[in-house]
Amino acid sequence: MGLSEQSAADSPGAGGLLLRNCNVISMHDDDAEEAQVAMGVHVLVQGKRISYVGHSPPPVSVSQTIDIQGGYIIPGLCDAHVHVTAVSANLHDLLVLPPSLVTARTTIILRDMLMRGFTTVRDAGGCDWGLAKAVEEGTIPGPRILFCGGALSQTGGHGDMRLRGEDRVPSCCPISLGRVCDGVDQVRLAAREELRRGAHHIKIMASGGVSSPTDFLTNLQFSADEISAIVEEARHAGKYVCAHAYTAPAIKRCLELGVRSIEHGNHIDLECIDLMKRRNFFLVPTLVTYDCIKRIGEESGMPQDQVEKVSDLLAKGLEALALADKEGVNICFGSDLLGSMHKYQLQEFSLRCGVQSPANALRSATTTCAKLFNMEGDIGIVAQGAYADLVALKTNPLLDNFSSLLDPSHVLMVMKEGNIVKRTNL
Repeated sequence: MGLSEQSAADSPGAGGLLLRNCNVISMHDDDAEEAQVAMGVHVLVQGKRISYVGHSPPPVSVSQTIDIQGGYIIPGLCDAHVHVTAVSANLHDLLVLPPSLVTARTTIILRDMLMRGFTTVRDAGGCDWGLAKAVEEGTIPGPRILFCGGALSQTGGHGDMRLRGEDRVPSCCPISLGRVCDGVDQVRLAAREELRRGAHHIKIMASGGVSSPTDFLTNLQFSADEISAIVEEARHAGKYVCAHAYTAPAIKRCLELGVRSIEHGNHIDLECIDLMKRRNFFLVPTLVTYDCIKRIGEESGMPQDQVEKVSDLLAKGLEALALADKEGVNICFGSDLLGSMHKYQLQEFSLRCGVQSPANALRSATTTCAKLFNMEGDIGIVAQGAYADLVALKTNPLLDNFSSLLDPSHVLMVMKEGNIVKRTNL
C-alpha cells in the first residue's frame, strides 16, 4: 500500500492538505486502558496546524488530497530525554572535539530522529539556543527542540567529564553536556544564565551516573540548599527543573524540593512513587540506553569502566517502570542514547512493551510528554488546533508492539508542522 495523491481543481495552494481514509489512533483519555481508533477519518491540515478532523469531508475546498488508504495515523512522537550533541559515546570527547565537528554530526542525529517520526524532543543537556533556532527556522531538519543548555553539575558530579588527572577549568570547553557550579551563589548564577539563553527547563545532576568518569551511581549530588535555589530560579522564570537521579534517596530529595521531572529513576521505591503521584510529577525512564551500552557500548567508544557501571540498571529500570505504570505515575518516553547508539531510539518502545501495554507506551511518547512540556493541545494529539505533527503507518503499531514503527517500509509518511518530511510510495 502506498499513498495516492490528487490535486484539487479549485483553489490550488489555498485550501490546505486533506488526508483522507485515515484510521486515527487517539490517546485523549488518560484513564483508558486501550487507545481509541477512529476509522475512515479525514484530517485537514492548513498551515502548521490541523484545522479539521472528522468522518465527513471538510466543507471547504482543498488544494491537495492524499489518500492514506486505510493506513494508521498517530501523533508525531516525543522523546523527553535526548542529548542531540552527544556525538560520541565517550562524553570526554566533547571536551576536545571542535564545535564545528560536533555541530555537523548533530545535524545528522537530528535529521534521523525526525525521519523516525519524532517531531518534538526535550534535550537534557548540551543543546543550545542556536541549534534549536536552526531547526525552528528550517536551516537544519529535525524535531522541535526543547533545550536546557548545560545540565548543572557539582564538581566531580555527573556533568563533570574531566578525568581524575585533569585540572582544566570545567567551563573552558565550548561544547559540553554539563556545566559545573558549586554553592548556592554559583548555582543561582548558572540557572539564571541558562534561563537568559532561552532554556525551556533546567536540568540538574542529582546523583552519580554511567557516563561520568569520577563518580558512582550511589552518590548524592548537590546540597539541598543548592537544589532549592535552582528550583526557585526556575519557578521565578515560569520554568521547571528535571533531575538525573537513580537511587531512592536522590529521587525523594529532589521530589521534596520541587523537582518536577525525574530522569531514569531505576531504583525508585513506593515512597517516591507516592510522593510523585501526590505532586503530579513525572518519571522519564530511559531503558534503551542500558540495553545498548551493555551490548555495544565498548565498540561504540564508551570506556570499559563506564560500561561496567550499567550492571543491573536495565533490569532495575524495567522493575521501576512496571511499578510506576501499575501505580499510575505520569510516565514519559526517554532514550538517552549516545554516539552511534542514537539509531536504536525506537527500540525503547519494544523494551517498554515487556512491562507496559502498547497503549501506555504510546501515551508516554505523546499526551504525557505534552503535559510535561506544558504543550497540551499543541502536540501529542491528532485534533483540531494541534500542530500537524503526524506519522502515517501501514498497520496499527499497537497490535505488534511497535515493530511496524521500527520497519521503515511500514512508515508511509512523517509530517512536522504541516510539512511532509518523509513519504514512501510502495
